[in-house]
Amino acid sequence: MSDAIKLEKVILAVLVRNEPGVLSRVTGLFTRRGYNIHSLAVGPTEDIRVSRITIVIEEAEERLEQVEKQLHKLVDVLKIVNLTNAQRVERELALIQVNGEKRSDILQIVDIFRAKIVDVSPREVMVEVTGDTEKIDALIQMLDGYGISEIVRTGKIALARSNQ
Repeated sequence: MSDAIKLEKVILAVLVRNEPGVLSRVTGLFTRRGYNIHSLAVGPTEDIRVSRITIVIEEAEERLEQVEKQLHKLVDVLKIVNLTNAQRVERELALIQVNGEKRSDILQIVDIFRAKIVDVSPREVMVEVTGDTEKIDALIQMLDGYGISEIVRTGKIALARSNQ
């Protein structure tokens, strides 16, 4: 029988002071504790003095509380919201550069996924898609047969749904 630790995907929203070096201190904490960050997205909030960091890690439930306690110790951390079990809306953005030889086929796939073509050259097309991770993964899988030359993805962003 295996004593393997069950890892769960954890989504944290961390509100921090919008100042130089804060992101480095937050990610440094994860590095020092041996956590691997799967996704990271940072940007200012409605208050320009505050930034929101959305962090996705895989961690054992027992260690999650420790992560949050360590984050709270950082002076620049204002608030931590664990979105893992919350009703939430989450999105990711990807740009995908694809060989454009079979444009009509690519356009049909792009349309099915409600993505869009954002750049065209004689040899390639660039596709933009937003959605959850599974949708983006599925589109990449569909386009892979046409020859993907480059992919860039943002980290996951998420907000808790407002109380109805």
